[in-house]
Amino acid sequence: MPLFGVLLRLYLPIGAGILAGVGLGQALTYLQVSQAPSQRLYQRFPLALGKFLFWVGIPVSIVGFMRRADLTGAVYVAPMVAWGAMLLGLLVSRLWMTWRGSTWPRPTQGSFSLASMLGNTGYIGFPVVLLLPQLGVGVFSWALFYDVLGTLFGAYGLGAILAAHYSDRPQGLARPAWVDWLLEVIRNPIILAFLAGLALRPVPLPPTLETALQSLSWGVIMLCLLLMGLRLQQIRTWQHLSRAGAATTIKLLIMPLVVGLGLTAIGIDGPPRLVMVLQSGMPSAFANLVLSEAYNLDRELSVTCVGLSSVGLLLTLPLWLWGFAPA
Repeated sequence: MPLFGVLLRLYLPIGAGILAGVGLGQALTYLQVSQAPSQRLYQRFPLALGKFLFWVGIPVSIVGFMRRADLTGAVYVAPMVAWGAMLLGLLVSRLWMTWRGSTWPRPTQGSFSLASMLGNTGYIGFPVVLLLPQLGVGVFSWALFYDVLGTLFGAYGLGAILAAHYSDRPQGLARPAWVDWLLEVIRNPIILAFLAGLALRPVPLPPTLETALQSLSWGVIMLCLLLMGLRLQQIRTWQHLSRAGAATTIKLLIMPLVVGLGLTAIGIDGPPRLVMVLQSGMPSAFANLVLSEAYNLDRELSVTCVGLSSVGLLLTLPLWLWGFAPA
């Protein structure tokens, strides 16, 4: 299929889902304007939807898609690539700040590094991989292993440790906050769903239930795109564009290019290579905002990086589809 046709099949559902979220968020802003911001629908609805997707929707979709995913081959390579990509992003971000010779506040340094290394491999990465005609459910396991055993642990493990290191929040003698984050990773419903999906793969289901599970799984993917639009509509600041542009360049260009060339050099090609290139080139994760809030980092920079990289993804996707498409 020509590249234009591939992009059209990818951008139409993604664009429709995100634009629907932006439109819904805009409509909700006009409701209950007299209430406190935290009580208004445009704040409460995305929060409720995010909690539903985190605790119910995405875990169910993971179980559903894993029933049709191909787990043969070297899928264990995916989390290794994820960790390599995150460490690369961290290294390049530190080199860039050193090269610039600027003395940034420690919270700004932390937000910049997190935005450069952590990508949205779940809420955006999953839909991109599943909606691409040359990828789809068959290679979903590569995206799943990259996210669950790579990005997820990276965000709330290494990312939390890094955020604590750069935080200007006073540290008491109580248990370090990053330990609590690691405990949250262990209890994460997505990891539990990953294990449940592995256990339930050989269990036959009635055709009606199987069809319903697959339909529900695809519905969750569209809800993820809707939530992405709701979150983007809430972005109110585009400050720090220069710094955000540098972090976005590292995240959307340098990381996937190095991953793609590295995988090619060691003999990994075809759909698995494209999946890992795309996952490494996802926009900055919303987890960066969570970490910025929890550790008093530079939230404005984190917000700008999320918004700018999300828009930039539309420009970089064609590059990776052209350069690393399966033969």
